[in-house]
Amino acid sequence: MLFGQVANFKTNSTIPIEKFAIAINSNLKKSILIKLAEEVDERFHSRLSCKKKTYRYVINNSQMGTAIYRNLETQIKEKLDIKKMQEAVKYFEGEHDFKAFKASGTSSKSSVRTIYKAEVIKKDNDRIYIELTGNGFLYNMVRIIAGTLVEVGMGKIEPKKIKEIIESKKRENAGKTLPPNGLYLVKVIYE
Repeated sequence: MLFGQVANFKTNSTIPIEKFAIAINSNLKKSILIKLAEEVDERFHSRLSCKKKTYRYVINNSQMGTAIYRNLETQIKEKLDIKKMQEAVKYFEGEHDFKAFKASGTSSKSSVRTIYKAEVIKKDNDRIYIELTGNGFLYNMVRIIAGTLVEVGMGKIEPKKIKEIIESKKRENAGKTLPPNGLYLVKVIYE
């Protein structure tokens, strides 16, 4: 998997930019790796300058799960109907008020967001990726959408009901918030 975390900071360092990644990596834990450093305009902000983000939620849909990846994905033992999930995820595409898919206590003034691409992808035999690309996401929005799609996959929610859930703007109509293990920021686009 590729992961697209981006950070920015100001410095008066004399280290050449092409050596920054090496210098920073020598002081980081082995679980973190800087792949690239580049100079940007002073007005650039890694979060506020972003135009699009892609998130991935990884589900292990097997009876046994896995020891190695247990903290990196969410296990759902009940067999999920991928076709229904793929049908349902398309209802999230477009500009919508995602109020039904935000956690309580969210400080965002508006819950209107645009999802440019929404997919449910079957990987290997047991892994399911839920991928969403949008112009922004509310707190826990991806985990709530993933939880709602799991309920579709279990037959608890019909795919066409997603449209009604979005329009209701009521959190209680959407699915459960899935755990954080399994959620990844894959790509940040600054076009």
